[in-house]
Amino acid sequence: MTRAGGIYQRTVHRHKQRLLMLLVGALVGVEFLEVGMFVFAAAPILAAIHAEPQDFALVQMGYAVGNMLMVVLQQWMTRYFGYRRYLLLALLLFGLGDIGCALATSLPQLIASRMLQGMGGGAFFLSTRVLIPVLFSVQMRPLASRTFMVAVFSAGAVAPALAANLVHAWGWPWVFWIQVPIVLVLVAGVQRLIPRHVGKSVAPVRWSLAPVLLFLIAAGLMQWSFVEADHRLLAHPEQLALAVLGGITLLGLFGVHQWRNDEPLLHLRDLAHPGYLAGLGLYALYYFIVSFSNYLFPQFAELGMGLPVLTTGWLNSFAGTVALVGVLAYLRWSARIADKRPMMVAGCLCMAASAWWMSTLAIDAKPIALLAPLAVRGLFGVMMVLPAASLTWRALGDTHFAKGYQAKNVMRQMMVSLASAVAAVSLQNVRMFEYTALGGRGDAGAGVESQALFLAGQQLYLWVAGISVFAAVIVAVQKKLR
Repeated sequence: MTRAGGIYQRTVHRHKQRLLMLLVGALVGVEFLEVGMFVFAAAPILAAIHAEPQDFALVQMGYAVGNMLMVVLQQWMTRYFGYRRYLLLALLLFGLGDIGCALATSLPQLIASRMLQGMGGGAFFLSTRVLIPVLFSVQMRPLASRTFMVAVFSAGAVAPALAANLVHAWGWPWVFWIQVPIVLVLVAGVQRLIPRHVGKSVAPVRWSLAPVLLFLIAAGLMQWSFVEADHRLLAHPEQLALAVLGGITLLGLFGVHQWRNDEPLLHLRDLAHPGYLAGLGLYALYYFIVSFSNYLFPQFAELGMGLPVLTTGWLNSFAGTVALVGVLAYLRWSARIADKRPMMVAGCLCMAASAWWMSTLAIDAKPIALLAPLAVRGLFGVMMVLPAASLTWRALGDTHFAKGYQAKNVMRQMMVSLASAVAAVSLQNVRMFEYTALGGRGDAGAGVESQALFLAGQQLYLWVAGISVFAAVIVAVQKKLR
């Protein structure tokens, strides 16, 4: 080979590696974009199909069950199909879910379509992170990892403002229609850039339906318990207790089966490292807090304070932009910080301060008054989850990274769904209490409904502040991650 030919091949290889980085970022970004837009636009979407605000928890349940099912099947399916075909299947399900959601006219249709979306989306976050050490050379992996993180936070920053503009200009179905061409571009990218053989096993895969059904029923019962806890706790406590007990029992049986199985869905035996388990607990706290807050803010700002949807969207995206700038700063300077626990504690206290600040706002506060607490909120994810992530995977090591990330993503979706359900149900309950307390005494300008929701939002922000302080204490006292 001539020198010119070698240079040309190296140039082509570098170009393909950079395209792969963009593809990895786009795949993980599309799920975060979709989740962010849906959560932000939940109120107009549910109103359009004549569903109640608390039905948001049911829709989230559908997404969560589909997502977790795809995550637990990931190891088997990639070994059988390879990552290319697995991701193409996921994109097909995700795209069909988008179309189904855009055309939905009832709550059952929306739940079923969101379940399809969840099955597709469940593949993206896990697969792209696991593929980084597989597709990229040692020299290129740091850049690929940075691209991955920037894509996640960029999608979170763009989603609220994009959803607000789509709902305002063309209506809520465009929250889903806009993703269809993105999916088609990603299909072309996966088909072109992901090697056919990556992830595919030479040895035959032993399929077993029993553990899949066991997990599906267990996860379904637990998710149903999250959703129905408020409605059945007083009216039918025995039904709720049976559902919770059944879900916990089946999850326990699933865990025992996986521990003993030589070819499990989740490799639990390899994930008993104390540092990894401590990191998983911090992840759980983070996902609960951020998901609760993500649901609460648009409800509080739009329905409580009466801010226009466009204003609320841009305010939410402002917080996301602060987080993105924080990510870039973290990637540049974090290596100089040896003990990252103080940073994580500070991140939790930032979230507590932001939530407390939101709880003190007046109902007629101008949008500019929200910028400071939202900017402080934007630092939470950067200072809390990024250090926790690096320390968690360092504790687990490269050998079991893919297995640990799979289990972490199951936990992630469980906590996202739990937090969304708790936020939706709690907001409605406290709103009704405040509405009853206000009676007809609300002034005509704001209205009793908006006053009640505003007061409920203030109380829930105090909850967020308390949980964030609790998380700071947990971070400070734990000794496994430093």
